[in-house]
Amino acid sequence: MAFVITSPCEMEKAAECVDVCPVDCIEEGKDQFYIDPDICINCGACVSVCPVGAIVEDLEMLPADEKFLEKAEEFFKNK
Repeated sequence: MAFVITSPCEMEKAAECVDVCPVDCIEEGKDQFYIDPDICINCGACVSVCPVGAIVEDLEMLPADEKFLEKAEEFFKNK
């Protein structure tokens, strides 16, 4: 997974990222959006339009953000 949507998206859900994704890899969950790592082409278009700065590269995640990677994996595992 190249990008992870983190805490600023929780309950905010500003869908600009969905609108710019060229491969439709971002899906809405109950409390936030998630990026499907199997579809994402790592273009970064979502990062530049996120108004709350919630999208980060997995290699730049803070330890506190690890749970959001786990949430995304769980979200798509159950689809």
